[in-house]
Amino acid sequence: MGSDNSSTYEMGNSAAVKASNVQVAEAEPNSSSRSTSTYGDNDHLARLGKKPVLKRNFGFMSILGFSCTILITSEAVTVLFAQGLNNGGTAGVIYSFLIVWIGNFSVFSTMCELVSMAPTAGAQYHWVAMLAPRSCAKFLSYLTGMLTVGGWQGSVASSALLTGNMILGLTSLNDDGFQPQLWQGTLLFWAIFIFAVFINTLASSALPKFEGLILILHVLGFFAILIPLVTLGPHGDAKEIFTTFVNNGAWPSQGISFMVGMMGNVFAFVGTDAAFHMSEETVNPSVVVPTSILLSLVINGACGFAMIIAMVFCMGNFDEAIAPGPGMLGFPHMYIFKQATNSTTGATVMASIIMILGACATVGMLASTSRVFWSFARDRGLPFWRVLSTVDERTTVPVWAVAVTTGIAILLSLINIGSPVAFQNVTSLSISCLYASYLIAAVLLLYRRMTKGFTMPSGSDLPALANTTGAELVWGPFHLPGVFGIANNIFSICYLIVIGFFSFWPPMLNPTVDMMNYSVLVTGFVAIFSVVYYFVRGRKEYNGPIVET
Repeated sequence: MGSDNSSTYEMGNSAAVKASNVQVAEAEPNSSSRSTSTYGDNDHLARLGKKPVLKRNFGFMSILGFSCTILITSEAVTVLFAQGLNNGGTAGVIYSFLIVWIGNFSVFSTMCELVSMAPTAGAQYHWVAMLAPRSCAKFLSYLTGMLTVGGWQGSVASSALLTGNMILGLTSLNDDGFQPQLWQGTLLFWAIFIFAVFINTLASSALPKFEGLILILHVLGFFAILIPLVTLGPHGDAKEIFTTFVNNGAWPSQGISFMVGMMGNVFAFVGTDAAFHMSEETVNPSVVVPTSILLSLVINGACGFAMIIAMVFCMGNFDEAIAPGPGMLGFPHMYIFKQATNSTTGATVMASIIMILGACATVGMLASTSRVFWSFARDRGLPFWRVLSTVDERTTVPVWAVAVTTGIAILLSLINIGSPVAFQNVTSLSISCLYASYLIAAVLLLYRRMTKGFTMPSGSDLPALANTTGAELVWGPFHLPGVFGIANNIFSICYLIVIGFFSFWPPMLNPTVDMMNYSVLVTGFVAIFSVVYYFVRGRKEYNGPIVET
């Protein structure tokens, strides 16, 4: 299946790209500044060896909204910060958030250099293919692609389930007699996915406007939660809050406890690379995508830090906050909101804002996940690539990729009925797999930096084929030059290694079966399956990012 028309897709075929350039020139109108920009973007895409088949519907504000509303860090930390309170305490939550914020900014400054060079939906696996030595580029690219697919599949599934459980928590908050069942969480998971599929398919043309609207809700929701919290809630002692460390996991040192508790804040930043995978649908992506991602990190990081401070100052009793009881399904933010407002209605409204934004984040996550599936299938990295790589002519959406992503998520959600722990460990791929894909790309970028493997762009005198396997490497508009770029690259690698290592640790020293972190097994399974499939079949079909004609 992978050998047919191999000459058509031969990597490094510059003549094919030149032909593609001619096709782009004939197809793109020049009647407006938008179409002129699209022409230039598609010409750039052709130099990467890809045909423009998706509409460029996203401008700067809409892709900024897309990035911000997938992260929703200020809302996410309210839901996730109990892990940091148990391992780290109030001081640990605050300081670990700052470390994670700085670390993510370093990582994505590095990744943004790559998306500025090669703004394709494939992102990480394409960059690995263009950076790695030819002897191992094909294998490393394939492994990175599978890790990215697994990581995003875990992310979209965990987002939907977390939102579904928040709905059950809200019901429990308003009805003391309500007894939530696991199957109810799964049904709500399906309902959230149906909403996400609708926006991504039947209403796909409205997706950019939808993301812009949710950005407004995100900003207004931040203040709608923060203001009542700080004005109505109890205020703790500043010295105690900034100096109190807790080790409820019984770890041999406070340092280990701190690192384990940091993972809650790490998860609050998962999905930062979402805009990478929408690059082929964004105008001027070499500039707009890196700018929007870094700006979204600034916005979400600042809002998230403000919310963390508000939560730890206004949470009241520490023990009750970290274990609010079965009536709120273990969500500490609902307890804190109720204590602050002294009103079930007020707490419900505040928690509902977070729930709505969680459902909307699932919409963007489904879009990004489907683009990863589609792009990797386009390069023949997945089984049934011929079907998965098709794009609906009417909507210009990879409908089959959306359908398969949704189908896998729904099948995974069935695990939740039998074992929520098993489902949570499957979805833990969102940290381990995605961080592994960033790490591979960052290490190879440093390797190319140290071996002086890049050239600077020189106006219109650009190669017909650049920034793909075996082609010349040319820096994009966003570039951290010299020693500063190398230092940032090294720091990002160190950060990724540390976070990846501690993402496999359980929340306590001697965990029960239900509390054990099995993500190392799940991640190992994905990696081993990828390697085995590659040598059995994948290497016969996958040759890295293909050059399309």
